[in-house]
Amino acid sequence: MTELPALPTRSKSYDPNCRRCPRLAAFLALTRRRHGDYWARPVPSFGAVRPCIVVVGLAPGMHGANRTGRPFTGDHAGILLYETLHEAGLASAPRSNGARDGLILYGVRIVNAVKCVPPGNKPLTEEVRRCNAYLTQELRSLRGVRVYLALGRVAHDAVLMALGRVRAHYPFAHAREHRLDAARCVIDSYHCSRYNTATRRLTPAMFRAVVAQACRRAGLAVAGSPRGRGTRLRKRAGCG
Repeated sequence: MTELPALPTRSKSYDPNCRRCPRLAAFLALTRRRHGDYWARPVPSFGAVRPCIVVVGLAPGMHGANRTGRPFTGDHAGILLYETLHEAGLASAPRSNGARDGLILYGVRIVNAVKCVPPGNKPLTEEVRRCNAYLTQELRSLRGVRVYLALGRVAHDAVLMALGRVRAHYPFAHAREHRLDAARCVIDSYHCSRYNTATRRLTPAMFRAVVAQACRRAGLAVAGSPRGRGTRLRKRAGCG
């Protein structure tokens, strides 16, 4: 049985009982009936409380975050993400096995454009818009963010919406960097999904390069992952 995390309290950036999207609420209710040991509710963000880098994903995977209660945990997409963060010294371990496995992220926070699992992993446009109110509140509350690393076009658009930017001014492309102001930027990446990695649209080398790009822009010049490297880097950059 999956060991689930404690239920976070309701806030402006997260509601564990959100029902703003009828289709998603109904799908979660069906999931709870079929899989009684699944988290099966909106998935909260995970990581540092004062991040330099915010990684933005699409939505919880049906048998990943929707099961475990932690972003990118328990499915294929999380394998490349956490391995790469660990190699860069930004995670305490290369695997995210469950919400109570002790994994720590250094200077990084992971959020999703949509907090509830959508049928077929495809949220509707209006669902992305409704959930953007939570993303907007969370991004406003995070001080000192230097890089928003958007995994896929939906995440890219959601970040721009949350930041009040005009999407047409920031076209999506892998490894493209969009300067927001003197201190902050958005960096795009293809999503580390099973489909993208299987078709080689996104290779491990490509993803390592874009994470390294994000680290450089955030003031984290990461070249490897010796023991304790992540802790030293986050302290030097003022992240945590």
